[in-house]
Amino acid sequence: MTASEAVESIEHDAPLLPGPGDRFAGYGVMGLPFRSGHVLALRRFPASTIGPGYTSVWHRDPAGRWTFYSTVAPDLACARYYGRQIHRNVVTTIDIRWTDSTRFRILAGTAVQWDVTLRSSLVTKALNAVAGAIPERAWQAPGFLAIMGAVAGIALGAGKVNLTGYTPNRQRFIANPRAVWLVASTNAVVDGIDIGPAGPVAEQVSLGDFLIPRRGVFAVASTRLYARLD
Repeated sequence: MTASEAVESIEHDAPLLPGPGDRFAGYGVMGLPFRSGHVLALRRFPASTIGPGYTSVWHRDPAGRWTFYSTVAPDLACARYYGRQIHRNVVTTIDIRWTDSTRFRILAGTAVQWDVTLRSSLVTKALNAVAGAIPERAWQAPGFLAIMGAVAGIALGAGKVNLTGYTPNRQRFIANPRAVWLVASTNAVVDGIDIGPAGPVAEQVSLGDFLIPRRGVFAVASTRLYARLD
């Protein structure tokens, strides 16, 4: 299955995980650093248990300030969990346009124009095959997720990957990437400025325990978040 086929399927039917917590199903660019110090990420969740489906684009400037663009109010989107590290929230239109099976353009209002081309590799194909064979119960086990994240991070050359941990607002997250592709090429303009080539920054960027991969990774995933009890 190509990335665009996976996206078309989940846009048509995005199955939510059963059980407790805030749950989301969708896809996106887990995170993409640029050599200039900028960082971009995309979240598209057609299904959500806290409100309507939504799209969000995350941008971090070289000074470390995060702006979250979203199609819904912040309390119904990613800012609900990451707000303590966000400098600015912007509610705006966000359009994702696929031009073929591997390429798409993201337009977040008039602020962000971002083009992405994806590719498969032997590693992504192997990880996707393994993900398809994992029992559902294992996807919710912190110990298994720690191992899976470590293996995926090394295999993809993405640095450290945390599939479970705490958000800046202290909710516990569980991320279940069911299929992944690599970002082969990208270019982006933010507030009228070309932010240059993709590439790892000196220190891996984080939002709470969530770590931005050191290279671009696109994933189809389910996510669960719990309120912290202590």
